[in-house]
Amino acid sequence: MKIINSFEDLECWKACRESRQFISGIIKNFPKFEQYALADGMRRASRSITENIAEGFGRFHFQENIQFCRISRGSVFELMDQLITALDDKYISEEEYKRGREMLEKSKNILNGYIKYLQQAKERSRGKG
Repeated sequence: MKIINSFEDLECWKACRESRQFISGIIKNFPKFEQYALADGMRRASRSITENIAEGFGRFHFQENIQFCRISRGSVFELMDQLITALDDKYISEEEYKRGREMLEKSKNILNGYIKYLQQAKERSRGKG
């Protein structure tokens, strides 16, 4: 098993970083009037995803880490909705939407796996004592 020394080693953080970078690229093409509305919301949500994974990792406590990862997962869903809005408003193409959605689904799935791992680790640590 791979040793995790930093949040940057986490597969969920890597996948979410890739999603964040994709979002950063597409919102640059949004209309100027959306820069402080939808684009700003997408920027914040995409950053929240990786930031919460990092913060949870730094808490060194299973339950707190799980909670921050759940917040991160909520931001993934928020970003999915914002991506749909961008498609509906014709700020992105169907292809960009599909690519973004696939990245977010991958991020969500890996994040769910990490949450499950943390929950199991928490239970194992309780058994020792």
